Amino acid sequence: MSNPQYLTTRIGPLIQTPRKRPRQLRSQETYTAILDAAAQVFERLGYSGATTNKIAERAGVSIGSLYQYFPNKDALLYALGERHVHQLADHLLTVFARLRETAPPLEETVRTMVGALADLHEIDPHTHRLLYDQAPRPPEAARRLRELQLTLAAEVEVHLRRLGVGGPDEALTALLLVQAIDAQVHGAVLDPPAGRTPGECVEAIVVLCLRALR
Repeated sequence: MSNPQYLTTRIGPLIQTPRKRPRQLRSQETYTAILDAAAQVFERLGYSGATTNKIAERAGVSIGSLYQYFPNKDALLYALGERHVHQLADHLLTVFARLRETAPPLEETVRTMVGALADLHEIDPHTHRLLYDQAPRPPEAARRLRELQLTLAAEVEVHLRRLGVGGPDEALTALLLVQAIDAQVHGAVLDPPAGRTPGECVEAIVVLCLRALR
């Protein structure tokens, strides 16, 4: 997951991608400020209502400074998607590394997995809503998310085998489990049903997973 390459996709006849990666500290701070502002403007105005001028104003930079790094708002969206995927990967793979070291029993393992995903949604709900619900997802971003799912499924498979659960095809069970938890946590944390808290929904997900695996 280190040394990430920028997301690239084709929109119409042009390939939309960030222009360059900042190298100096001040440039990195400007780049981060623009991305943070883009996430806020996308969240407030939606993908269609956001403009590069509004994003530059929110970031406190000139439009020329924004265009040094991003040719348009699509490139901003892709950079946000890239950053989001790498944050997911860094956090979740750290959690799974700890699970390998501690090798807890089934219920604690499942609670740790579900809780790790729930924490990410609660920490950065705006980016989740933007990338999953509001904006078109570029093919390259979708591919990277699928790759991350496969990586996580391989980690889950290790624990299914360790715990002796998962049925005759632990690899398939692991992949379906990752996909199900991701979708369920997304809905539970960002849009829980009336009268239910996100915490109650997350607990229900844990119970469902445990019943299925047992």
